[in-house]
Amino acid sequence: MAITDDIDALLPQTQCTRCGYSGCRPYAEAIATSEAHINQCPPGGAATIAALARLLARRELPLNPANGKEAPPLVALIDEEACIGCARCLPPCPVDAILGAPKQMHTVMLALCTGCELCVAPCPVDCIAMVPRASLADAPAAPLPDRNRERFLAHGARAAARAKERAALLHSRKQPAPPSAAGPSAS
Repeated sequence: MAITDDIDALLPQTQCTRCGYSGCRPYAEAIATSEAHINQCPPGGAATIAALARLLARRELPLNPANGKEAPPLVALIDEEACIGCARCLPPCPVDAILGAPKQMHTVMLALCTGCELCVAPCPVDCIAMVPRASLADAPAAPLPDRNRERFLAHGARAAARAKERAALLHSRKQPAPPSAAGPSAS
């Protein structure tokens, strides 16, 4: 596990899934077992590929174009006038960087946004745009990988707890009603 931890520590923790895995940790596990190449992380780009190559004593590879291209860090911006409050962008955000509720306007907390782009596709009114973080005069610095990992793990724990609560509720609703204490009525 130590090598997986070392690999995971080098990944940017955007949790974007562009590597083909459900997050940075599963990708790190696949690299550690040689199931995946070290060149599948567009957010990490050439710097991450070089760091992984050094760590694992493998040769550097160019970024695999099938996974995307290297680009400046992005953030999501929601056109708050166009947002209909459908809340479809909330569950896919791996770090809970979107604030909002059903039938309410949503907004992105820029200090938390990893630029993963996972919120874009579910939006039925195309009110989410990905823009370079540097293009925003008031944008805070990108969140640190360790904080991204913490928020991702917390997001997953909350989602698992909600699923467990829903399953328990459904199970309780499917239980047969207890028999009546008065017994069958005599007619």
